Amino acid sequence: MFDPGTLEERLAQNGLRLPVPPMPIGRFAPGVVHAGLLYLSGTYGTVRSDDGQDIIDMPGKLGAELTIEDGYASARQMMLNHLALAKTVLGDLRHIERPVRLVGYVNAAPGFRDAPAVLDGASDLLFDLFGPDRGRHARMALYQHELARNAPVAGEISFAVSR
Repeated sequence: MFDPGTLEERLAQNGLRLPVPPMPIGRFAPGVVHAGLLYLSGTYGTVRSDDGQDIIDMPGKLGAELTIEDGYASARQMMLNHLALAKTVLGDLRHIERPVRLVGYVNAAPGFRDAPAVLDGASDLLFDLFGPDRGRHARMALYQHELARNAPVAGEISFAVSR
């Protein structure tokens, strides 16, 4: 049985830690809790630079400048950013019961048809952290011809939460 109290321990066991949450690029909340769900705002696979800026460390389109493996890594970082945002909103990741729905957007070159494999970077991380039962979630993979900041992947997620 999965213990949500061990989520940050599971991150550490996977050699990961929560990043500094990404800064919003507009006037909106990082997330909203309503009726037992946490709806997180969309984010990218950004990393924080030494000068405190959020940067896309692998910008570009999948199927052109970037490989499926590059996109997978970006989707994984995006999910870490979502978890950091969740901790900001909730104060503690122990309030998360499970992921519910992930919607991912892949910056795809014409002819690129592997968005699901790219978003597996986020889904696989959720599966590893929450376990085989609670880690499964609904998902939609969408193809985009452009994303802000030339990000390879963007996404949004909702989690079931308890307070």
